[in-house]
Amino acid sequence: MESDDAVATLTIDDPARLNAMGRTFWPEVREALARLESDGRTRALIVTGAGEKAFSAGGDIASFASLTDTAAKREFQRDCMRTFAAVEESPLPVIAAVNGYAMGGGCELALACDIVIAADTATFGMPETAVGLVPGFGVLRAPSAIGRHWTKLLMFTGERVDAATALRIGLAQKVVPAASLMDTARELAAAIAAKAPLAIAAGKGLVNRGVDRGEFDHSTAALTALHATDDAAEGIAAFVGKRAPTFEGR
Repeated sequence: MESDDAVATLTIDDPARLNAMGRTFWPEVREALARLESDGRTRALIVTGAGEKAFSAGGDIASFASLTDTAAKREFQRDCMRTFAAVEESPLPVIAAVNGYAMGGGCELALACDIVIAADTATFGMPETAVGLVPGFGVLRAPSAIGRHWTKLLMFTGERVDAATALRIGLAQKVVPAASLMDTARELAAAIAAKAPLAIAAGKGLVNRGVDRGEFDHSTAALTALHATDDAAEGIAAFVGKRAPTFEGR
C-alpha cells in the first residue's frame, strides 16, 4: 500500500498468479481499509493490480478445494462478503483502476468500488458457473450497474467483455490508454480528495442508501449450498486439472 498526500493506492500484489485472491486477501483488505479510514489523512483510495495483465483474475479456485466442511465454506463466503461490504460502505471514495483481467472476484471488487476506470486493455467477466458456483456479490450488485439482462448474460455464459463494452453498459465509467491509467486514476482521486470529506462520505452513504445488507445472508446460504454440490466439486477439480468439467445437476 502506498500513500501520496491524501490519496492512497492499494495494490493486489501477486502478478505471477494474475493477482488471484487467496485466503488471506479478504481480511488484509479490511485491515488496510480500517487503517486508512482512521489515519486522519487519507481522503481517497485507488485499488489496482500489480503488473500489466490483471486487476485480479478472481478467487484462488484451487484453495476452494481445501474447504471440506460446510461451516468452513460458509465462513469463507461470509469473509468475502464482509470485504466487499467494507469497500462498498467505506466513508472513503474508492476508485478501481482496472489494468487487465477483472474476472470473478476481481469483477466483483470493481463493482464494490465507487468509480471504475479501465485501461483499454481491460477485460471483465463473471465465469463462476464454469466451476458450479455463482458470483455471490456480483449477482447482487451488477443488476443496478449494468441491468438484469447483462448480469444474466455474463453470469450464465461466463462471457467476457472488453473495456469499450464495459463502458457502454455501465460497468466502467472511464476508459483510457493503459499507459495513462494510473495517472488518470490519481488525477481523479486528487480532485475528489480536494472536496469536503464529510460531504463526500455523506453523499456516498446517501447514494448507497438502498443497499440491502440482508441480501448477503441469502447469497451466502445459496453459495454454501452450491459449494457442497457434486457439480461444484467436479468444476473445481476440472479447473485445477485443466480439463473440461462434466456437470450432472447434483
